Amino acid sequence: MGTVQKAHEECGLAYHRCRWCGTASFRRLLCPVCASSELEPERTTGDGVIVRTAVIHRYTEAARNESLVRFSEGFVFRCRIVGAAPHLVTVGARVRPVSGDEPETGEVVLELCEPPARQDWI
Repeated sequence: MGTVQKAHEECGLAYHRCRWCGTASFRRLLCPVCASSELEPERTTGDGVIVRTAVIHRYTEAARNESLVRFSEGFVFRCRIVGAAPHLVTVGARVRPVSGDEPETGEVVLELCEPPARQDWI
């Protein structure tokens, strides 16, 4: 296994899977399906697909992107997408965790797996 792959796995996200019904959830105290408190910690690679996206201007001078991402384990969570202009982030784009330190705010920050196609306007 290469060092890049190993580093990518280490920056995955911790989530929980319900022991009773098997539902995956992120940052919850109870299962969202059966309300069980018996949640087993698991680790995901953090790879996902954007299902909804928006450009946000509130509380900052610069625009940023907030997207709902469906992770391969089945849960959906709101994340910030970096590494591309906010208006170039599209539904259906594949994302992965940003390697390095997690932000102090506790928000989930992801980057696009493939950079958006360049669009030149004439």
